[in-house]
Amino acid sequence: MSAPKKILFVDDEPNILAGIRRMLADRKGVWDLCFATGAAEGLDLIQTQEFDVVVTDITMPGKDGFELLKSLRQNAETRALPVVVLTGLGERNIKRKALDLGATDLLTKPVDPEDLKARIQSCLLQKSYLDEIKGFNATLQDKVRERTQELAQSRLDMILRLGFLAEFREKTSGSHGIKVGCYSRAIAEQLGLERVVVERLFVASPLHDIGKIGIPEKILLKKDRLAFEEWDQLKSHCVIGWEILTRKIQGTSFLFSLAGNRLRKDLDPGKNPLVKMASTIALTHHEWWNGKGYPHRLKGEDIPLESRIVALADVYDELISDHFYQTAHSEEEALGMIRKNIGEQFDPEIYVAFDKSLGRIREIRKQFLEWEFKESEDVAHDI
Repeated sequence: MSAPKKILFVDDEPNILAGIRRMLADRKGVWDLCFATGAAEGLDLIQTQEFDVVVTDITMPGKDGFELLKSLRQNAETRALPVVVLTGLGERNIKRKALDLGATDLLTKPVDPEDLKARIQSCLLQKSYLDEIKGFNATLQDKVRERTQELAQSRLDMILRLGFLAEFREKTSGSHGIKVGCYSRAIAEQLGLERVVVERLFVASPLHDIGKIGIPEKILLKKDRLAFEEWDQLKSHCVIGWEILTRKIQGTSFLFSLAGNRLRKDLDPGKNPLVKMASTIALTHHEWWNGKGYPHRLKGEDIPLESRIVALADVYDELISDHFYQTAHSEEEALGMIRKNIGEQFDPEIYVAFDKSLGRIREIRKQFLEWEFKESEDVAHDI
């Protein structure tokens, strides 16, 4: 059996409320009747209890019925709550004003018991429809939110896998790009960048070295010092990465047509803010603050902010990590090397933000080390 519907009656005259109670005595158990002797008391009850219908008089001392109605319509929680307004026979202006303020129905005094029951029942039916629509909308919003989250997770998974391509041939754990993303986010948050920019940087930065997939393995994995020509070829990974992320992919409109999507134009990476940021980082994360970096020898603030952030996060993780060509430096050594290059390789302002976020960065690094250790144990156990 469903719970009784809660009806609130508001009138400053106790005898009127007592009469209503008698009129509706046969609805006991079906309707839960509550009474307030003024608009202020009624609003207090509405804040603490959930009602299905409100029936109110207009003329009351202090706050009147209009103020009650106005307050209900201004509150998102009670905006759709049905309200029946009691008025006198000749009070045309009052009736018009009540309707303008959002009254659901009007009832003329003296109140006929059957009319009162019929109006309340009509309001309850309206409320049930509204509740059903509200519930459907909430379910739909949950499904949309769940689907959006699934798509976001799928996109992130795909991006991280693409970032791992750059590390695949180096036989590493594949977590460098992810760590650079996490460190970059910590620095960006310390700089006070907008949330959307911070999250975009977090997702885009793992692709900073994607151009390395275009570097021959004999150069990429060479342990000895690179020859001048080999070094130039290795440096070309920045331009290769930029070309991969900016090249317009032909045939996408055909693909979408097969999938039932009516998009007529090919995807334009220049119009996708995430891809645009990723391509910028791929191209310019090896530029130096003093203009001696590569590939275009950009200087100072001509280097995009996102690339200045990733440049520091990238070098920090490279220095404290093991590689086939070098063993990891201690953090103290790494920080000393970074400090020597403030104003040369690194933006001084970015370094300040990095230094202030170092505690958070260390926590992230510790979590990754614990994860990598657990992964290695799991692999050993499987063998």
